[in-house]
Amino acid sequence: MTALETELEGRLGGDLRESCMPVLETERLVLRVPRFEDVPAVVALANDRRIAEMTANLPHPYAAKDAENWIANAWTSQDHPLLITLKANGAPIGATGFVMPDTGDPEIGYWLGTAHWGRGYATEAARAVVDHLFTDRAAEAVAARARVVNPASRRVIERCGFQWVGAGLTRSRLLASSVPVDKFRLERTLWASLKAWRDPILRRSAPKVIACCPA
Repeated sequence: MTALETELEGRLGGDLRESCMPVLETERLVLRVPRFEDVPAVVALANDRRIAEMTANLPHPYAAKDAENWIANAWTSQDHPLLITLKANGAPIGATGFVMPDTGDPEIGYWLGTAHWGRGYATEAARAVVDHLFTDRAAEAVAARARVVNPASRRVIERCGFQWVGAGLTRSRLLASSVPVDKFRLERTLWASLKAWRDPILRRSAPKVIACCPA
């Protein structure tokens, strides 16, 4: 057990309550809370400048300590990070999750290891998180954003039904500066319409919730 694990268990009364975290299952993926034994796999995936450049909070280089802090955050903050794993073999391929702010809409995020780009995994994972927020968290709307130089991320957001609502700036940890982003929003009414009538792919994508904290 690492020193961080020991400290974390102390803060949580000696019990890492994974049963209180959402586990979402889709056609090809399982989204689950990251664990400390995932550190080597997370480092291998995240230690790529191409990923860090397109995210707000990933540093580069990405070290074991960064992965440990990210995992600890899953248990101690209002953020809800989830590891994206392949259902077939349990292998981690990236991360997703959401932030539940005190005010405003919950916001989703995601990244994938470069070896897994272009296979539809990000869209599948993002749709699962969106469905979870509307179905299990009673969200009225969900937000997302993408760097203006990242058309692949924008396509993922649009395939989930999000609508563009404007441009803005987001702080980049890697670049230590603010970068322009496109902002998107998906309202419950549009999500429900897409699920029910207009998009058979969205209807099939509803995740199975294996375990979830009460809202």
